[in-house]
Amino acid sequence: MIPMNDIAVRVENLGKLYRIGQFAGYKTIRETMTNVMSGPLRRFRHPSQESRSTLSATSHQPNSIWALKNVSFEVKRGEAVGIIGRNGSGKSTLLKILSRITAPTEGHAEIHGRVGSLLEVGTGFHPELTGRENIYLNGAVLGMRKAEVERKFDEISAFAEIEKFLDTPVKRYSSGMYVRLAFAVAAHLEPEILVVDEVLAVGDAQFQKKCLGKMSNVASEGRTVLFVSHNMAAVQRLCSRSVLLESGRLDFQGASHEVVQQYLGYDQRGQAVSFWEDLERAPGNELARLHAVRILNASGAVTPEIRTDQDFLIQVTYYVKKDGLRPGATAILFNQEGTCIFSSVSNHEERWHEKPHPIGLYRSSCRVPKSLLSDGEYRLTVILWEGYYQLICREDNVASLRVVDAGEVRGDYTGSWEGVIRPSLQWETERITGSDT
Repeated sequence: MIPMNDIAVRVENLGKLYRIGQFAGYKTIRETMTNVMSGPLRRFRHPSQESRSTLSATSHQPNSIWALKNVSFEVKRGEAVGIIGRNGSGKSTLLKILSRITAPTEGHAEIHGRVGSLLEVGTGFHPELTGRENIYLNGAVLGMRKAEVERKFDEISAFAEIEKFLDTPVKRYSSGMYVRLAFAVAAHLEPEILVVDEVLAVGDAQFQKKCLGKMSNVASEGRTVLFVSHNMAAVQRLCSRSVLLESGRLDFQGASHEVVQQYLGYDQRGQAVSFWEDLERAPGNELARLHAVRILNASGAVTPEIRTDQDFLIQVTYYVKKDGLRPGATAILFNQEGTCIFSSVSNHEERWHEKPHPIGLYRSSCRVPKSLLSDGEYRLTVILWEGYYQLICREDNVASLRVVDAGEVRGDYTGSWEGVIRPSLQWETERITGSDT
């Protein structure tokens, strides 16, 4: 439990219930007036029983869904926390509650500080107002004085790169201009708590990098950041701690690298083999089906662990069910941040590529050279295709492996190794000046 004076956000048993596809219809003036007059009397007679029974009845209806349920966590002042999960896991609903856009159905959330939110393109903007007017409007919503906004105004417009369009109504802005201005306002008007959803994906790569740098600065200044993103590398770079939501519930929380591994399925690490004994239920179709995927060391033994100074094999076994098929395989390797390290296709295989395959069992092997991968956890996706790369099946997380540091290129360096790959490259040094020149 964090001391009360150190808390920026506290969420306790938070829940949000939505009713799907319901339309209440229109009420007459008489019905509305009757409800207004009788409402206080009903609440007086049954103050808590009525609300509990109404919630209970609603929550069991087939056309209702809990977007959030029993979510509890705390965020310290000055902490950057990532909120990750699949689409539909409740991330945006949580941020809307914390930003006071919507109210929870049950539980409560305590916010200690001024909140700046960027939940979607143009949040809090009035389309008829100019960029300049919207900057002042957002500042007023955050409770800032005009002089405070003016002190930051030039910095905001320069960051957003819209100086020429400040006096243009924002309804004429492109989505990129919208998001640049929205982020600049949210980040520069000094809220104690900055809430940012996946909206940064709208911007280009250069702008995303710029935003991540700004959020790092915000966090280093002691302000609190809540960051929702599907970019696991950005989450781990920016956030020391993360929260994982699954189907509206808090599934896991802790150090960001541990939460990311949980999210990406690394609880199955060490699974060096996937095998389908029943070919009729194996991934594929009437043309071909997968039979097995294996990670092998240079000696041909199945292993979930490879040294950085060892070759290893990715082996895909599949069954061709239609005579004359021209199948092939693709191996795609991802690291623990979800970054694709490489994708290799069997179209350079000389013996069978583009040649008709008789019905039968086939095995394709891809050799990964030593000194290519850095140490860490990796997961494998396999694709089976036919002819001109027509998809037969794709299996994600079909196998995983751990690459361990053999120390072959470290020398006396003991720190962490930067980069997603670690090739052994040739260096050459020559002397071009001497003491006599």
